[in-house]
Amino acid sequence: MTRILIIYHSQTGNTQMMAEAVAEGARAVEGVEVIFKKAADATLEDLLAADGLAVGTPENFGYMSGMLKDFFDRTYSEAQDKVFRKPFVVFISAGNDGSGALKAIERIALGYKFKKVFEPVIAKGKITQEILEQCRELGGTLAGGCQMRIY
Repeated sequence: MTRILIIYHSQTGNTQMMAEAVAEGARAVEGVEVIFKKAADATLEDLLAADGLAVGTPENFGYMSGMLKDFFDRTYSEAQDKVFRKPFVVFISAGNDGSGALKAIERIALGYKFKKVFEPVIAKGKITQEILEQCRELGGTLAGGCQMRIY
């Protein structure tokens, strides 16, 4: 069974809608189990057990949410050398352009040595059906690639 971990933080509900769409896309792949967690509830064990990782955040002051950063802070030391090249993707609900949040996440991902496997989905403003479909594709691509051992 392939496990996909989806970690997100949401204050307005926008990032949660995106996370649910990512999960829907991942669940559409046969043989995939989705571990769906708020960033505050996600653990090192969740990260280590996952074959792939999707992280979602609102853009807060041009940065990722504090709760997502907290997850990274709590797991980084113990995850070292245990998550090498773990496939990951990013989705962001942005009030501006999302570039600051994305840059921060990608920089942290370098420290973990995660492997980016798909372009991020960044919603600028309202969450549209087009954005949700992109999130489904993001989840399906991550799950399918992990299930087929492409990544």
